[in-house]
This record gives sequence, C-alpha cells and structure tokens, in this order.
Amino acid sequence: MNATGGAAVLLAFAIGMCAVALFARIASRLPLDAPNDRSLHIRAVPRAGGYAIWAGFLPAALLFPPDVPGGVVSWFPPWMLVAAVSARDDVRGVSPGVRLLAHLAAGTWCAAWIWSAATGSLATPDAAIAVASLAVLIAWACNLYNFMDGNDGLAATMTFAGFAAYGVAAMRIGNAAVPYFALAAATLPFLVVNRPRATMFLGDVGSVPLGFLAAAFGIAGVVSGHWPAWFPLLVFLPFLADATATLVRRIARGERVFASHRDHYYQRLHQLGAGHTGTLSAYALLMIATVGAALGCLFLRPSWGRYALALACVVCFILFAAIDYHWRRKLPAL
Repeated sequence: MNATGGAAVLLAFAIGMCAVALFARIASRLPLDAPNDRSLHIRAVPRAGGYAIWAGFLPAALLFPPDVPGGVVSWFPPWMLVAAVSARDDVRGVSPGVRLLAHLAAGTWCAAWIWSAATGSLATPDAAIAVASLAVLIAWACNLYNFMDGNDGLAATMTFAGFAAYGVAAMRIGNAAVPYFALAAATLPFLVVNRPRATMFLGDVGSVPLGFLAAAFGIAGVVSGHWPAWFPLLVFLPFLADATATLVRRIARGERVFASHRDHYYQRLHQLGAGHTGTLSAYALLMIATVGAALGCLFLRPSWGRYALALACVVCFILFAAIDYHWRRKLPAL
C-alpha cells in the first residue's frame, strides 16, 4: 500500500469521525432504536452509526476499488439495494419477507458477477449451483451480522477486526488492501460511541450491509486466489458460529425463525450477568484469537488453516455449551 492509499485510509477515519460528531450533535432528530423483545438495552438510542461508517468508507472504496472479480459493478449495486432496504427498515419497518427477498437478490447479483468474471460462464449446472449457494451464503451473512448487533460494541469490534484482517491479508497485492483498511478505520470513531454504555447504534443500515461486504469480499478473495476458503470463515467465526448455532437450535425446537428473541449465546451470556462490558470482552478475546490464528496460518503455514478453523469451531461450541449449562441452571430465576 503506497502513500496515496495510506492517505485514503486516514481520510476514511477523519470523515467517519466528523460524521459521528455531527450525528452526536443532532441525536434527538435521528431514528431511535426503542427497546423491544430482542433488545439488551433499556432506553432508546439513536441508530445512525452505519451512515458514519459508509461516509468514510465509500470514497476510499470508489477511489481504490476492492480487487473483486467483475469490478465495482459486482458489489456496489447490490450493496446499495441492501443499504436502501435497511435504511427504510430503520425508519418505518420492512416485512421479513421483503428484507429476505432483497438480501437474496443482492446475493444472487454479486455471486453471478463474481462467478462469471472468474470462470467466464454461467451456462452450466455447476455454475448455477455455485451461484445459488453463494447467494444464500451472502444473504445469511447479511442477516447474521444484524442478529449479532445486539450488545454494545460487538458488531463494531467484529467489523474493525474482520476487515483489518482482510486488509493485512491483501497487503501482498499493492493497493488492494486500501478499501479493507478504510472500512476498519471508518469504524473506529463509531466504536468510541458504541462501546458500553453505547450512545449510538449501527442501525440496520450499518449491520446488514456490513454482513453483505464481509461475505462478498471474503468470497471474492477466495475466487481471486488472495486467500483460501477457510480464511474468511475463521476471521468472522465468532459471529458465524453464534448465529448459525442459534438458528439451528431454534429450528430443531420448532420455534418461529423470524420471531424476535434473545436466545443468541452472546445474549444469554449478557443476561447471565456479564452485561455489555463482560460480553464484549469475552467475544473480543474470541475475535482476537480467530483473527490471529487466521493471519498466522495464512502467512506462516496455510496448510494448517483448515485445522485451525476446526479447532476454533470446537472452542466456540465448548463456550456455547458452558453458556447453555449455566443458562439451564439459572433458568428458573430468569
């Protein structure tokens, strides 16, 4: 990354900081996140942090586009669709069916462009299966990032750690690292006001498009040969494991998937007494471990990456089992 790229990253941070300061001054006029059945907060909090992140990230990403097969057209139009639907959801609400349809449409667009640019064809059964699978994965990433944005500082910390890891991995390819570092840098000012006790939330306009980019850029890196498939999975494993395990558990119990709930493992940990600070600390340590393992394996011994991913999954599910154990013991009191 050259000096111009470094300046773009610093500019992303500066714009993000100015946007956060502006939103803090006009907080009373912003959309509010009122407590509901899913919430862990007890008072209404402005949700505009996503706009601050995008204000810092987009100029850098458009000046130094990510190395995505198909170019900007493969990720920017579907990102705009996801962001627009999420922004409306923050203000007036959008039905789950419409949201899911938008996420699947965005995932299909992105997957089709990336796959066709990398392979040169979509007119085969294998291509159709690959595009459909990647579209579902991207749509799931949109939703899981939103599901995990319920504890102060959690999504902001994952965003900073995850996209910074993408940036470090992409440093071997010149300015390809700029947009990833810019996104991480634009998130830092928001993290200051989102840490416990949060005075500003991401909103769906922040969390859902962040999930989209985590999946889209991760897949693009795999298809381009920048990193193996295990790398983005290991980097974002704390979110992926919690959200996926929770979804599987709710389906197995016959519960309504779209109903509001507080059954995620991070939510249970919070309710067991860890609170916002304790929950963020536990998950931040997990993020440091998975990101460190991912980068260590990538640079030192890539053949160990799949084993590191498997071991990290085991550690996550041991943690989840411990949370479940204490949850069952304290369930009558709760």
